[in-house]
Amino acid sequence: MTTTAFTYRPEHPADDAEIEALHAQAFGPGRFARAAFRLREGVQHDPALSFVALSGDEFIASVRLTPITIGGRPSILLGPLAVKPAYKGKGAGKQLVRISLAAAREAGHRVVLLVGDEPYYGPLGFTRLARGAITLPAPADPDRVLVAGLTPDALEGLAGKAERIATGPRGTR
Repeated sequence: MTTTAFTYRPEHPADDAEIEALHAQAFGPGRFARAAFRLREGVQHDPALSFVALSGDEFIASVRLTPITIGGRPSILLGPLAVKPAYKGKGAGKQLVRISLAAAREAGHRVVLLVGDEPYYGPLGFTRLARGAITLPAPADPDRVLVAGLTPDALEGLAGKAERIATGPRGTR
């Protein structure tokens, strides 16, 4: 099995154009109608919890985390996670998720929400709650609404509307 070594680092403001181009390539124009995009719309992601992957000098993947609330409880939205097609399946995306979850846990966050595939995200600590436990600002397949608890009791009683929260410049609260 051939493995590719990637490097990971926090996202920098200079990465914005490359990240936006990657999102356009990965998700197309339909990304603006998705529930997760609607939840992030107008809210600055947290740069301290957002990371990129490089292969040599080539930018290959990105993950962003954005502050939200679920039923009034402070939480974070993971996404988008995007990987250049030539690098999919090589581990960069999963490692970015691991790095971002560790950073979120270290920063004191307790709950991370995403809309994604359970077979991919389940092994990374994400699970489904009861159908309809969390509602999003746009339609989403309830089987793809996943959460990760970053502390042992974080998911207890978690339910309600996922909502964006106001943030200042570059993710400050």
